[in-house]
Amino acid sequence: MDTDKNITGENAATMENKQDSESFTKVKSKKTQKRKLEQDGVDMDTADSVACKRPQFPPISGDQLRGPDEMRKIAVPAHRYTPLKENWLKIFTPIVENLQLQVRFNLKTRNVEIKTCKETQDISALTKASDFVKAFVFGFQVEDALALIRLDELFLESFDVTDVKPLKGDHLSRAIGRIAGKGGKTKFTIENVTKTRIVLADAKVHILGSFQNIKMARTAICNLILGSPPSKVYGNIRVVASRTAERF
Repeated sequence: MDTDKNITGENAATMENKQDSESFTKVKSKKTQKRKLEQDGVDMDTADSVACKRPQFPPISGDQLRGPDEMRKIAVPAHRYTPLKENWLKIFTPIVENLQLQVRFNLKTRNVEIKTCKETQDISALTKASDFVKAFVFGFQVEDALALIRLDELFLESFDVTDVKPLKGDHLSRAIGRIAGKGGKTKFTIENVTKTRIVLADAKVHILGSFQNIKMARTAICNLILGSPPSKVYGNIRVVASRTAERF
């Protein structure tokens, strides 16, 4: 009897264990789940690459690419009215004929207004024309400013003498005199060595040239403002200019 009871107890225990094992689900390890996900992702990518082809769009017409007409206004100070009037044909001709833009001088607002039209083909024409007019307004000759239209890698840079060193009164005038030199000798030397054009308008300095040349001219002018003698500045410029010539 005792043996029968033990056997039945064992059978009941085994049945309970089976039920417990059936009720609990097996948990998969995270590594196997990650592998499966990666494999599924690779399969999806390959399927997408096979199914999808490169889309082909029709070419956009010039009118759609150009968009609406744009306009730029360049303010003209009072002391530049007369030179603008005298050189208007030289300014007007390249803007209209070469860049295919519309230009006029507004007598009420005293602005030069440049506008795109249907004939305008180059997107950068408006920027070139506005830089050309700005250069003339700053005081550059028309022939020098025309280089902004003909060449792409030319820029304008303007800064104030007081930005380099806060000077006032006679100290400021002496700094401007050091930049110009006797009869403009120092300014012409910097222009010839660095292949730039410089305009001194009161306490403002405007430089026209390529990026590297503007950098050379700016460092020379800043050294003169800070008080370096012109002979030392000439030497430094010539060394830098010879190095850049060797590179090219």
